[in-house]
Amino acid sequence: MTKIALHNDKDTSVTYVSNQFIDHYMTAANGEYVKIYLYLLRCMGSADASFSLSAAADKFEHTEKDIQRALNYWEKMQLLQLEYNDQQQLAGIRFLDSKATPPAEDALKPDSANQTAAPFRSQSYSAAQTDSASPAAASFHRQNYTAAQLDAFQEQESVRELLFVTEHYLKRPLTATDIHTIFFWYDELKFPVDVIEYLIEYCVGKGHTSLRYMDKVAIAWKDSGVRTVADAKRSSTAYSQIHFSVMKALGISGRNLVSSETELIDKWAKTYGFTSELITEACRRTISATHQPSFEYTDGILRKWYEQEVHHLTDIAKLDSEYQRTRSNASGANKAASPNRFNNFQQRTYDYDKLEQQLLGTVTKP
Repeated sequence: MTKIALHNDKDTSVTYVSNQFIDHYMTAANGEYVKIYLYLLRCMGSADASFSLSAAADKFEHTEKDIQRALNYWEKMQLLQLEYNDQQQLAGIRFLDSKATPPAEDALKPDSANQTAAPFRSQSYSAAQTDSASPAAASFHRQNYTAAQLDAFQEQESVRELLFVTEHYLKRPLTATDIHTIFFWYDELKFPVDVIEYLIEYCVGKGHTSLRYMDKVAIAWKDSGVRTVADAKRSSTAYSQIHFSVMKALGISGRNLVSSETELIDKWAKTYGFTSELITEACRRTISATHQPSFEYTDGILRKWYEQEVHHLTDIAKLDSEYQRTRSNASGANKAASPNRFNNFQQRTYDYDKLEQQLLGTVTKP
């Protein structure tokens, strides 16, 4: 788990919230953004002054992307300064003094802060509203179970064992929201108990103990046709293999992929439908062109291939051949059309007899 250093320009050993923040920033911000900012202030007051995206995501039952979005918002409001390392990973957060003059009202509008997308989801929202929503996930309706329904579920021994196992993995008692989420997997997604147990084991093993994160994985599994533990293992193995292949092709070692990088890989593999061979070929060309790992450059290559309906390596060979032919033709045309100071010199014609007469002064006037 990557620790992110916190820096404070203020010489203080107590946690406080300025009136400027309350009067001008807090009222206009998303409530979850305010929670993250207050949590950061609290962390600054602790002895180690450390913070991590994963720990914050688990604490608030959000994704790391949600936490990053909140930090970006406060940076835009010029209350924080985010610092990144050479791998573009968040490495530091510096608190800045709020301005003496409050920010313009337009800057605080939700639209300008990209809050209209409501990045923090209420657990009562439907699956179609989650970040990982897909056409298949949109058909699910997340209902609020009654006390009678909850009791009926828990009358089944396998369900009671599932709840016990979940508490064991999470190392805390389950909340009402947790139980509703687990029953959603069981009742609406129709996952067997053993699949749900494997889902929780898999996510915890990856360092994610947030039920919100597990919920997104569950919907992704449902969309990909997971029905059994064997299906889930194949899905997770394929996921790991493609990510490992990209890391190897780009020469990334000594760190894990960040969320923005895994999202791009998922887009290449799932949205574009590219095979591992095509993706790693794009990575190889990225290194050849930039001499360093660049997910943005690789994304540009794969986006162009997707638009050109590339499906196999042979399709890329055809595109390369066509590109070289077009380039050769253009080079030949430019060479033929390019001016040459020797070849294009207009030759002068001389009347040598007349020149001789002029030289001798014997030229006659007409």
